[in-house]
Amino acid sequence: MTLDRTIVGAVVIGLGLAASGWFVGHGFLRGRAADRYVTVKGVAEREVRANLALWPLRFVATSDDLSRAQAEIARSAGQVYAFLQRHNIDTAQAELQELEVTDVMANPFGERTATGNRYIISQTIMVRSDQPDAVFATSQRVGELVNAGVVLTARMGYGPTGPTFLFTGLTDLKPEMIAEATANARAAAEQFAIDSRSRLGGIRQANQGVFVILPRDQAQGIQEEQQLFKTVRVVSTIEYVLDG
Repeated sequence: MTLDRTIVGAVVIGLGLAASGWFVGHGFLRGRAADRYVTVKGVAEREVRANLALWPLRFVATSDDLSRAQAEIARSAGQVYAFLQRHNIDTAQAELQELEVTDVMANPFGERTATGNRYIISQTIMVRSDQPDAVFATSQRVGELVNAGVVLTARMGYGPTGPTFLFTGLTDLKPEMIAEATANARAAAEQFAIDSRSRLGGIRQANQGVFVILPRDQAQGIQEEQQLFKTVRVVSTIEYVLDG
C-alpha cells in the first residue's frame, strides 16, 4: 500500500511538472511571438499657397534739427501709404508702429561733439494683408520708394526687409493628411509582411508625427516664409505586430 501511494504521488508530481513546463513554454513562445513587429513610416504631402502676408516697411530720417527729422519721417510715411495705394494694397490693413527717436549726443558711449546728424528717427508701417499675391507683386517695385527719397532700413540693422508669407489653413488639412499618412504606413507594413511570409496583426504603437511647413523649392538659402508656395508634410510612425 505504501509503495502504491509513493508511485501515485510520483506520477502526480511528474504530471504537474510537465503541465507547468508546457504552460511556461507556451507562454514563452507567445511572448516571443508578441515581440515580432515591424516599424513603418507613412508620408503625406500637400502643396499649398500662402494666404497671409506680413510686410514691415521701416524707414528712417536724420537731421541736426529734431523738427526737420520729424517732418521728413512724416513725409516718408505719406510716400509709403501712397505707394501702397497705387498698387492696390488696402491701407486699412497697414498701421504705424515702432516710432524710435535717437539723440546721438545722448549716447554715453558716443562722441559728445556731433560730427554728423544728431537726431535719427525711424518708424515702421506694418502691412498685414490677406492678398499675398498683391503684396508680392508690390514688393518687386519697392525701388519706387527709394526713388521718392524714402530711406528704407531693417530693424536695428538686421531682420527681413521683404514680406513674410504665411499659410494658416493647416487645421483644415490635418484630418485628410493623417488618414493618408496612416494608409501609406499600413501599405508599407502589408508589403513587408508579404515579403517576410508573415501575417500583419494589429497596431502595437503609433506616433502621428508633427506637421511641418517647408519651402516648395527646397534649395540652400531658400526660406519657407519668403515663398508664396509651400509644402505641408506629416510623417506618421506606426508599429504593427507580425503573426505567423
